[in-house]
Amino acid sequence: MSEKDTDFWFPAKRYGWGWGLATCWQGLAVQVGYIVLLFAGAKIWLPRGQRAEFWGLLIVSTILLIAIHWLKGEKPLAWRWGK
Repeated sequence: MSEKDTDFWFPAKRYGWGWGLATCWQGLAVQVGYIVLLFAGAKIWLPRGQRAEFWGLLIVSTILLIAIHWLKGEKPLAWRWGK
């Protein structure tokens, strides 16, 4: 792995468009935090029937997750067909 590769928290996917799993602890913390946040929100709001609050959490946290991937990940500029 070159130095440039280690600057990315999330590598571009080999096939398709987007990012793969994190390659460092910071990226892993972001991905695990996103999942934990959604599970906690579902456990708190969905049993009470507060679906709008959960959907708000889902939308805002997903936008934030994509922004972090875009800033800290390898830029997926084109569809990839593998190497």
